[in-house]
Amino acid sequence: MDQNEKTTEDKIFEAASRIFEEKGFTGSRMQEIADRAGINKALLHYYFRTKEKLFDAVFSKLAGIMFKKLFSCLDNDLPLEQKLAMFYKEHIGFLQKHPGLPAFVFHEINRNPERIARIFSNEQVVIMRKKFYKQLDEEIEAGVIRPVDKMQLVVNIVALSVFPFAARGLVSMILGEGKMKFNDFVEDRKTLLPLFIVNALRNP
Repeated sequence: MDQNEKTTEDKIFEAASRIFEEKGFTGSRMQEIADRAGINKALLHYYFRTKEKLFDAVFSKLAGIMFKKLFSCLDNDLPLEQKLAMFYKEHIGFLQKHPGLPAFVFHEINRNPERIARIFSNEQVVIMRKKFYKQLDEEIEAGVIRPVDKMQLVVNIVALSVFPFAARGLVSMILGEGKMKFNDFVEDRKTLLPLFIVNALRNP
């Protein structure tokens, strides 16, 4: 594949990512993707025979980026408090650049849950998750944090980061006119959430 073909494929992928993120699988059209990519529909079908094949490629990459970013922030040797601070800084920063991604991913997970199962069975993701669980077990045994259901904790950590983006309309409505803007709200969460989690985990 020469450089021109790579450039064309990149344009297709970028256009498809934006449109699928905005409209989901059902609401997207191949002609619209071709138009946004600046190519004709026949060329789009040359690269990706069907909308389903194109969507699978886009979803796997976007969801993979989101979840690998999530776990990679937890895959280091920092103390738990510093690790959480790094996670929320990096993960919320990533979501600020891709605000429509959580709603897109969750909608498509409900439509086809097998897609996300493939991502979570990825060997690298499994290793990173086990490493984080091992750290939790060690800190519980040392008395640094109280005993906790590890899966519940991970879901809570992620939900606190993702929910404002997945339900942005609701959060913006709750914030109301003349109050804190959405971007200011999620920016503050980068520092508030690590403290919230750590305080909840500390032994009394």
